[in-house]
Amino acid sequence: MDDLPERLDRLLPQTQCGQCGYAGCRPYAEAMARGEADVDRCPPGGDAGAHALSRVLGVAPRPYDRNRGMHKPPQVALIVEAECIGCTKCIQACPVDAIIGGSKHMHVVIDPLCTGCGLCVPACPVDCIVLLESGQSGISIPPSSSKDLSAASSGP
Repeated sequence: MDDLPERLDRLLPQTQCGQCGYAGCRPYAEAMARGEADVDRCPPGGDAGAHALSRVLGVAPRPYDRNRGMHKPPQVALIVEAECIGCTKCIQACPVDAIIGGSKHMHVVIDPLCTGCGLCVPACPVDCIVLLESGQSGISIPPSSSKDLSAASSGP
């Protein structure tokens, strides 16, 4: 059994974000193992990830493709309770089932399961989801607008 796809998959950040053009980290790893994808397609892995993949594949190292997105520190989603309408669109968008809640009820992100892929953010019709650096999700969010929080976390 060829363990190359498994070795490549273990090097990927497991965000399941799709920025590489594949449906998740495992399909991207399988495509690289078949020689159908380059090592530079994973923004969450950054340059270090691209170099690690190139070492395993025995190809020349190259930086990740910045046209696919920016490398960021690990993130986690946070749902602002006061603004959640319980539409379930975030639950449907989450590739790792890190969001729980019922229809017409407030939803919650399970921090340890959230990969910070950000796919839930555009799915939310009321913009009540923000991405924070991992470790900051325990902060208290006043019942003010998530737009204020997004502006404050993005900096000047």
